[in-house]
Amino acid sequence: MIKMNINLKRLVVSIVLLSLLFSIVMLSGCITITSPTQATTTTVQSTTPTTSPVNSAIDPDWIPEYSNEYLPLPSLADVVAEVKPSVVSISVQVPVQGFFGITLETGSGSGWILDEQGIIVTNNHVVEDASKITVTLDDGRIFEVDSKSVYTDPTTDLAILKIEADNLTALKIGDSTLLRVGDWVLAIGNSLGLGVRATIGIVSQLGVSIQIDNTTLYNLIDTSAIINPGNSGGPLVNLAGEVIGITSAKIVATGAEATGFAISSENAVPIIQELVNKGYVVRPFIGVQGLITMSRTVANYYRLPMVEGVLVRGVLEDSPAQEIGLKAGDIITSLGGQPVKTVEELTRILYASRIGEPLEITYWRDGKETSTYIVPVESPPPSYTD
Repeated sequence: MIKMNINLKRLVVSIVLLSLLFSIVMLSGCITITSPTQATTTTVQSTTPTTSPVNSAIDPDWIPEYSNEYLPLPSLADVVAEVKPSVVSISVQVPVQGFFGITLETGSGSGWILDEQGIIVTNNHVVEDASKITVTLDDGRIFEVDSKSVYTDPTTDLAILKIEADNLTALKIGDSTLLRVGDWVLAIGNSLGLGVRATIGIVSQLGVSIQIDNTTLYNLIDTSAIINPGNSGGPLVNLAGEVIGITSAKIVATGAEATGFAISSENAVPIIQELVNKGYVVRPFIGVQGLITMSRTVANYYRLPMVEGVLVRGVLEDSPAQEIGLKAGDIITSLGGQPVKTVEELTRILYASRIGEPLEITYWRDGKETSTYIVPVESPPPSYTD
């Protein structure tokens, strides 16, 4: 028993000595023992992170400057009060062929008084094909419009109506060429058919072109003022209460959300004047009908090769087109020395030409191109029916 205890004590001592020796070996990598005659060198590594030098200030003395000037906006209520008596609500009934026969659909729009004797401006699409048109003035008076007193120009989506009234308050016409992006404007009209109301916005863009129903409208005013169905034909006015545009919900329907468009007064006024003076608009006319922009689909349908241009599907008798020998199936490839690829391009070039002055025209037929000259004449009056 005593011998066993001695051996156990030796085992414990051996384990302690081995642990001590192991600790010394592990610490030897961190501690250097030198003789008393040797110089002791201790290397200390900095734990402070390295930073980039701070940039010098641009101007230590700079402080923001504030403007104390206060520029109040003009009262928009005054503008609305001035314009609203001249804005009218228009209601229409349009015959529509349905499954069970012809029914009457109702619609609404807006207009504004151009002349104290009862001339009213609106959009063509507001009154197009209407069998009954009524105009409600701001003072509550209601007038039914005689169909013979409706004059339209589908190309520019403009129309005028004549009601039997006098001493009306006419609006002033402004110059849309003076507009700048950012100018305040007001749209006033029979929004949603719920009565005349006003919305405000700014001019977002100028000189916009948009295609609608195979017709391109040019030089439009893009505005942030809200324009809803029913606003069509109403005025877009500046803060002086002057009409600088004619709003159109039909144009809005084809554009981006929360974006409104108006026909500029620069483009509208000459058309309005011709409608008042002549009852229709005179334009250069060559007598081609049923024009289609060429595409692979059109080429395959009519069994024609794919030629860029405008397909002619009809030619009027005694027209300039017939005089130079144009036929249905010809493809117009240039007009007035300018390439023509779409109906819109052809129309734009033709309307920019002068009546009575020859225009060079090139067309494709039976695998070859022919160039000649065509002389535009005055467009014939539209056929108005009772």
